[in-house]
Amino acid sequence: MLYEWIKVLHVLAIISWMAGMLYLPRLMVYHSDAPKGSPQSETFKVMERRLLKAIMNPAMIVAWLAGVWLAWDGGWFASGWFHVKLALVLGMSGFHGALSRWVKDFAADRNVRPARFYRIMNEVPTLLMIGIVIMVIVKPF
Repeated sequence: MLYEWIKVLHVLAIISWMAGMLYLPRLMVYHSDAPKGSPQSETFKVMERRLLKAIMNPAMIVAWLAGVWLAWDGGWFASGWFHVKLALVLGMSGFHGALSRWVKDFAADRNVRPARFYRIMNEVPTLLMIGIVIMVIVKPF
């Protein structure tokens, strides 16, 4: 029964993490078009910081902790599909790190990237998520 509750916790954490991973780059699209120092830019800074610190970081930590426990308890570490999933989750975590760095750049008015960059980057978590879901549900190998 504990396995099922940990799985619930994991899924809830993933939903929260993914919501932030999909929303934060979209905020950056609009923020990159706002003049530095403008009230609009300052509002985006607050929104980005709160999203990252209050939702995304805790959700990622819980997702990792619950996920590692599930993999250990379920005996998934020897499965090929799990290795691919783990690689994709590491990629997602790396992208989370990039978002954190970009939030710091915006906070210090150091962003030099255009809105188009963030529009393209907004697709990265979606592609990673599709791969992860395929590995978990289909388990192709």
